[in-house]
Amino acid sequence: MVPLHWCLLWLLLPLGSRTQKLPTRDEELFQMQIRDKAFFHDSSVIPDGAEISSYLFRDTPKRYFFVVEEDNTPLSVTVTPCDAPLEWKLSLQELPEEASGEGSGEPELLDQQKQQIINEEGTELFSYKGNDVEYFISSSSPSGLYQLELLSTEKDTHFKVYATTTPESDQPYPELPYDPRVDVTSLGRTTVTLAWKPSPTASLLKQPIQYCVVINKEHNFKSLCAVEAKLSADDAFMMAPKPGLDFSPFDFAHFGFPSDNSGKERSYLTKSSPKLGRHAYVRPKVDIQKICIGNKNIFTVSDLKPDTQYYFDVFVANSNSNMSTAYVGTFARTKEEAKQKTVELKDGKVTDVFVKRKGAKFLRFAPVSSHQKVTFFIHSCLDAVQIQVRRDGKLILSQNVEGIRQFQLRGKPKAKYLIRLKGNKKGASMLKILATTRPSKQSFPSLPEDTRIKAFDKLRTCSSATVAWLGTQERNKFCIYKKEVDDNYNEDQKKREQNQCLGPDTRKKSEKVLCKYFHSQNLQKAVTTETIKGLQPGKSYLLDVYVIGHGGHSVKYQSKVVKTRKFC
Repeated sequence: MVPLHWCLLWLLLPLGSRTQKLPTRDEELFQMQIRDKAFFHDSSVIPDGAEISSYLFRDTPKRYFFVVEEDNTPLSVTVTPCDAPLEWKLSLQELPEEASGEGSGEPELLDQQKQQIINEEGTELFSYKGNDVEYFISSSSPSGLYQLELLSTEKDTHFKVYATTTPESDQPYPELPYDPRVDVTSLGRTTVTLAWKPSPTASLLKQPIQYCVVINKEHNFKSLCAVEAKLSADDAFMMAPKPGLDFSPFDFAHFGFPSDNSGKERSYLTKSSPKLGRHAYVRPKVDIQKICIGNKNIFTVSDLKPDTQYYFDVFVANSNSNMSTAYVGTFARTKEEAKQKTVELKDGKVTDVFVKRKGAKFLRFAPVSSHQKVTFFIHSCLDAVQIQVRRDGKLILSQNVEGIRQFQLRGKPKAKYLIRLKGNKKGASMLKILATTRPSKQSFPSLPEDTRIKAFDKLRTCSSATVAWLGTQERNKFCIYKKEVDDNYNEDQKKREQNQCLGPDTRKKSEKVLCKYFHSQNLQKAVTTETIKGLQPGKSYLLDVYVIGHGGHSVKYQSKVVKTRKFC
């Protein structure tokens, strides 16, 4: 009777290769056979104890064979679909009891045996349809030729197969703990913290492992192979062989399939000539993240979007073999952004607004009557702020504002305006805003471009100081105030008092010097001077000028510190 492995060779290998042997469990010999790629080329033999990768064309079944030489042998077969569901079944082929082709010189007898086995349906042992990592395991299998048939009806795809007759000692895939779930332990607007129980493979078997966390917005993954297929997905990797051509399962780097260095640029080479390969193809951005974190079993995912559902998977991989096992994934929706309270603006009324550092405030203006124009007056009291205005959802204004600015926008019947004010990185912002459909009745005073106060050094005395400031063509009321300060009054203290929105009503009556009206149609002459008297010798004074508009709203000029002469 011809041994089983010789029958397998007659069936699967060219006649010139009959003298080769099947892979064995002798590790040194097995590794040598793996390196000898010519042995596996154009063969459908599954080596015992090694995971292979292979490729399926849609609606084109593929068959693999595995031989068990002795009865009562343990057997385990694991199939991992990568990026499409598979249909696969495992069957036991009945070999002919006699094969007389050996040395007979009659090759037609061998052909008859091959045809007999191929036509034989065999006994189906297991079948599965889906995209789970599924396996067949038997503690006592009869000797014979086992056939694994795979089919993809959805699309061209690739997959992995692992078969062994020593499953107890191999343990190629890392084990999962008794509770294999991934838990969400903390949930924020942009962060999610995950935790899972450690794999026994590291603690009990002392094998090196690492965990990889995968984040995406579509679904959970059932294998790391499926993740890598998603990360590598594009049309350019279809440089795989045409249907009908077999190829070595160890040569997948030439056909654009993920390898251990999947992060590097892939090579699109044909078997005939590297120059005939396609040009490099820029992959579309895949919204999926894979992060390997070593042997830690807690991880915080950051930089997520608020109010968005994410799917989280954890895979434990053997660091030596790269074979991996999937935990039971989870999903979670990040928290919503804190809802901003929208402030309603009334037509023609000034509203005070406080914006936190790097914060934002939302305001709404809905004119009661029909209007042709809308005017926004913005007075930024401290640092610059950004203003955005949307009319019925459409962005119509985006500007940075410092000091007082006026924006006039075209109106629209029954339009509603949403105003977004965004603070800067330096600090909190204070501002006043007015929206009106009747800009002639403005509450904000007009200002010159230069709001500094100039002090005349030569006119200083021991009891007085003379200052000047610019005005406008519009007649306004100006009030000047003084306050004694320490000699070490510095720029930081001065900056703290630069809130231009604080009006004269916040000052002591004793600090008031005087109020006056002035203007000039000729801007060259729109300047006024004032001498502040009753000062003490050798003292420093903080001087402030306020301009007050018709609606009572005031704006402060830039403060000025002057020092009287000590000796006169």
